[in-house]
Amino acid sequence: MIIEFKMPKMGESISEATIISWLKNVGDYVEAEETILEVATDKVDSEVPAPVSGVITEIRFHKDTVVEVGTVLALIDSEGTQESIDKKQEVSIKESSSSIAVDSPKPTTENRQLKVNPDAFISPLITSIAQKENLSIEELQTIPGSGAEGRLQKSDVFNYLKNRKYPIQSKPISNSQPTTSYPKPKINFVEGKDRIVEMDRMRKMIADHMVYSKQTSPHVTSYIEVDVTNLVNWRNENKDKFQEKYNEKLTFTPIFVQAVAKAIADFPMINVSVDEKNIIVHNDINIGMATALPNGNLIVPVVRNANEKDLAALATDVNYLAEASRNNKLKPEEIQGSTFTISNVGTFGSLMGTPIINQPEVAIIALGIIKKRPEVISTSKGDEIAIRSMMYLSLSFDHRVVDGYLAGSFLRKIGDYLERFETNRKI
Repeated sequence: MIIEFKMPKMGESISEATIISWLKNVGDYVEAEETILEVATDKVDSEVPAPVSGVITEIRFHKDTVVEVGTVLALIDSEGTQESIDKKQEVSIKESSSSIAVDSPKPTTENRQLKVNPDAFISPLITSIAQKENLSIEELQTIPGSGAEGRLQKSDVFNYLKNRKYPIQSKPISNSQPTTSYPKPKINFVEGKDRIVEMDRMRKMIADHMVYSKQTSPHVTSYIEVDVTNLVNWRNENKDKFQEKYNEKLTFTPIFVQAVAKAIADFPMINVSVDEKNIIVHNDINIGMATALPNGNLIVPVVRNANEKDLAALATDVNYLAEASRNNKLKPEEIQGSTFTISNVGTFGSLMGTPIINQPEVAIIALGIIKKRPEVISTSKGDEIAIRSMMYLSLSFDHRVVDGYLAGSFLRKIGDYLERFETNRKI
């Protein structure tokens, strides 16, 4: 019985995934629930198990191909067994040993010319890919299509680009991007000293996302300085009690998430997205927390409905997401649906930052390092100099829909929640 092995659903808003690698080949026997495929959705890699035991008879899509959810990836013969495979291999070995070896002529590459199909249909999607990859029309017409009636698919283009060495010199496809007479600066590469490191898949996606954000949103950044002395003292006094009671570490992050969620509830127009000429106001407050990975890349897991959770629940979520991020255990849905993002640049010793907005959100806050320094404070005796714990907050916002008044008021509200932290709250 032939079973269709389909691309599984990875999350509510995920419609496609990229094949990273097949762990089995055609003709291999697999056990039910055995991992046979690795796929990538956005920034998360996932393992896909076999639905049944059997022998793989066909694999329809290969590495680096983007496949929609529900598409048949392979066929599995559920009646196939390991014993049948072993018998076939034995027969194959006997036949090969008894046959006479005949040298077959090797294909030559001399005078080889690429076959150009001037009638090839090129879809708008293929055209957009070609513009991005600097492929000419003539070069596109040389790529064999695997679709119906030889139609060119995006997987064909990606496979071609992977092995592309000598692009055809031709007039490039015209695009709507404004041109400039300023020449691209030359990169000086010193042979034997410098080295080339190819971007991995995640770094390429991060780069594309950051460039897209800067091109989409006019970024403006506002700053405030906050006295978090009371907050720091409370956390230092209660972190051991907190871990003993809830079995969770109490870092500063859940406290920051709670303050941001409260401020968003006060200023809901910061919790929006832009859809052309419309503003989508989100009811849920889902806080993305930018998290550095061991390999240097970045991922943004999401604390959902942060405004509805107490500090203990926020600490549990934050600790789980941070640990899952570091160990590549995040589920696809755990990096989807954020409505506002925080970036704790102080973790790396930075005083402040100017973060890039995580699209399709309209604002992101950077939290600087907490530093002790002498400050002038007002007391009942007048102005005095005291040692205080200070930090900078910086808010980057989309000036299409967020103006200075809203951004400044929202940022100041976060600062107020941190400075007026309730030091008498119980664990």
